[in-house]
Amino acid sequence: MSATDERVRLDGEQRWGEYVTDPVAAVSALAATERFGEYVVYERPGAWVFAADPIGGVELDADELRVSWEGNITTGTWDGSPAQAVDRALAGLPLGARNAYGWIGFEFCAWSLGATAHVHPRATLAHLMIPRIEVRIDAAGVRVSGASPAETSDIHELIAASQGTALPVAHPVDVTVDPTGYADRVATGVAEINGGKYQKVILSRKVELPFAVDVPATYRLGRANNTPARSFLLRLGGLEAAGFSPELVASVDSDRVVTTEPLAGTRAFGRGNDVDMAARADLLSDPKEIVEHAISVQTSFSEIAAVAEPETTAVSDFMAVRERGSVQHLASTVQGRLAADRSPWDALEMLFPSVTASGIPKAAGVDAVFRLDHDPRGLYSGAVVTISPDGALEATLVLRAVYQSGADAWLRAGAGVVGQSRPEREFEETCEKLGSVAPYVVRAPERD
Repeated sequence: MSATDERVRLDGEQRWGEYVTDPVAAVSALAATERFGEYVVYERPGAWVFAADPIGGVELDADELRVSWEGNITTGTWDGSPAQAVDRALAGLPLGARNAYGWIGFEFCAWSLGATAHVHPRATLAHLMIPRIEVRIDAAGVRVSGASPAETSDIHELIAASQGTALPVAHPVDVTVDPTGYADRVATGVAEINGGKYQKVILSRKVELPFAVDVPATYRLGRANNTPARSFLLRLGGLEAAGFSPELVASVDSDRVVTTEPLAGTRAFGRGNDVDMAARADLLSDPKEIVEHAISVQTSFSEIAAVAEPETTAVSDFMAVRERGSVQHLASTVQGRLAADRSPWDALEMLFPSVTASGIPKAAGVDAVFRLDHDPRGLYSGAVVTISPDGALEATLVLRAVYQSGADAWLRAGAGVVGQSRPEREFEETCEKLGSVAPYVVRAPERD
């Protein structure tokens, strides 16, 4: 099919007919070509967007705010909370009808939870960009906005060429090696919990990869073998990442409905129907997993109630089992209607970090994370964020991901630690979660 077939104009966008049978291959090909600068790929149910070539952005470090627009950069200090600083910075840009995309790091939470002493002064808290080009792929076809006619033609041809191509080949990764002393750190967490310091903490471990990763190819192969709530692929500010998010941290839709989806309680999945069903039954009857999930839902309910109109907060699908790649989780949905005097960023600040990636009570859990988690988290257990001009905001939890910066590439996974936890079982759970990504990591070709 040529670049002119079935093309019509629609609100300033270019649209083609429904020829895309593999949208993941399409967005992976656009990312891999490196023709469009920095980018964020974001998948919602049934729809993908490739947002690229930033014309502006907001970068927030612990000690500095940088705001850019069309090549002009303003640098300065900031005050208040990180959420307030980012919200003000975006409001000061001439966005018009443009969307913003990017990520926030775990350390973003330190200001609201009294943990700033743990944060390095140069730590990146948030990196958002406003793209010049957006390519949207859904059941209606392909829509391209912001691109020149030549770029639009190139995009169409790249997408068409990607269809029907073979999946990439993975490189084996051993996730059982642990130089971080994970079992000992879990034991310390259990002792602190039983000593009354907090009820729950999520402790993680980092798995360094001994080779450079082809991140777009890893996204394509990993997405073919995962069932995420959302997925993402990005390259921003020297960081590359691809992931298969199991849950939303927070979303605020155009009707101001706030949603979060806590997942807590895990068993392996994908080992055969009989084994999976036995694991599901064990999950639904395990007191440790039920307690872990129930207190996570209770915390999420309280957080949404704090920013919602009175008596609008409710739980649905309580303790449903949701399959996410190599694992299955206990899951619930909590929703409320955002209060008139609250902004979407207020809701995100209240819900972030996800209770299922930090701890309970959250302030004490986050303090324990900073003390016991061995390596700074950065994007891990942070969120990939999309912001719409109508005020809608969505932040998806960054787990089940691969990360790369400079010469370093790594995976990371954690487990919820409560008083009944056994270090060997929590280590096993991290291996199960790493199984959603590790088998699909594609090694980058060596360059001369």
